Amino acid sequence: MRKSANFEIISQDRRQLLIRAATGMVAAGMASLFPVSAIMAATGEAVRPFRIHIPEKDLVDLRHRLAATRWPEKETVDDTTQGVPLATMRELVRHWQTDYDWRKVEARLNALPQFITEIDGLDIHFIHVRSKHDNALPMIVTHGWPGSVIEQLKIVDPLSNPTAHGASASDAFHLVIPSLPGYGFSGKPTTTGWDPARIARAWAVLMKRLGYKQYVAQGGDWGSPVSNEMGKLGAPELLGIHVNLPGTVPPAIFKLIAAGDPPPSDLSADERRAFDQIKLAFTKRRAYALEMGTRPQTLYGLADSPVALASWMIDHGDGYDQPAASITSAVLGRTVNGHSAGDLTRDDVLDDITLYWLTNTGVSSGRIYWENKINLYVAANVPIASAITVFPGENYQAPRSWAEKAYPKLIYFSEVDRGGHFAAWEQPALFSAEVRAAFKSLRQAS
Repeated sequence: MRKSANFEIISQDRRQLLIRAATGMVAAGMASLFPVSAIMAATGEAVRPFRIHIPEKDLVDLRHRLAATRWPEKETVDDTTQGVPLATMRELVRHWQTDYDWRKVEARLNALPQFITEIDGLDIHFIHVRSKHDNALPMIVTHGWPGSVIEQLKIVDPLSNPTAHGASASDAFHLVIPSLPGYGFSGKPTTTGWDPARIARAWAVLMKRLGYKQYVAQGGDWGSPVSNEMGKLGAPELLGIHVNLPGTVPPAIFKLIAAGDPPPSDLSADERRAFDQIKLAFTKRRAYALEMGTRPQTLYGLADSPVALASWMIDHGDGYDQPAASITSAVLGRTVNGHSAGDLTRDDVLDDITLYWLTNTGVSSGRIYWENKINLYVAANVPIASAITVFPGENYQAPRSWAEKAYPKLIYFSEVDRGGHFAAWEQPALFSAEVRAAFKSLRQAS
């Protein structure tokens, strides 16, 4: 069995089992997990089944580094305006060092079918869960920063096994959940050019390689522009997209925001709200994006100190408001500024941070900001069937009037009463229900 520091390639015995599944020599239930085209690709090393095993020495090193943290002095204010409070970080690190168990999330990941395949010269890691239900709709789901495939773990069963969650078999999805380039167990690009458009092209290759003739795409955070770009490729296999950070702002409106000018007087109430939210995001909350968008290699502390990595990821907004509110609420175990963590727990947050630490992707994950040339908020102009869910804790609440112009084939628009920027992670049941509803009309049409 070939091994690397972080994962094991499938054994020869397992490979033979896959071959037998492809040729009908094992039970149908086993074969149903692996499309024939994917199995045959795996036997040729194009798609390589994958398991995670972090060496114990890496976990020991993490605990030693946490214990050896050199702390700064306490902040000079009694609020969060200077960043994550010292007491909060000390308590998080105490838990991380003494009580947190990485092996639990490692086991959850290894309980799912995982694979690696090379696309455009780069290894791409992905989870691939096929539903047991006939006529399930294939869907590729893309995470963002500072997220990972861990964001989607809670939606795997509700979407692939809907009858166990109060939904119909006709709502089932086959799920493909890749790690973005430079994230998790995907390869780290050694050359420039891996922007959302290139990732979109890679995802189209991935879905074709897996043998899917028709599919849909979903994304939040960076997954939204990736999904938008997939919609612009003109791939006939892609039926539609669903995003929860849509690009809807008219260019003329965004120009006013960027210039610091007042809003036009003819904006509706929800358009004015969105104008103010985006203006606040770009004047108060974008320091982290500016740093990674201009000087990502400068952030050596993210590779050297787990505490530096954790504080950077927790405090990536303006501290305790969107988009970091749910993460901070989970760390503190309480609602912050009216924002709840939903189903997100402190260990959920540490699962994600620890994945970044163990894969040393604090810097490589940030380079997508440097690569990106797309304004995530400006009207995306997606020419295919599109669906949008507006969560109240998102960076901004997209108005329907803007959405209908930016997504001219809008098939679904919903405003829900809870959930934020990491909606699949925070509110998995609600998120799953929204995704089912968003694509229902496409199922009927196809």
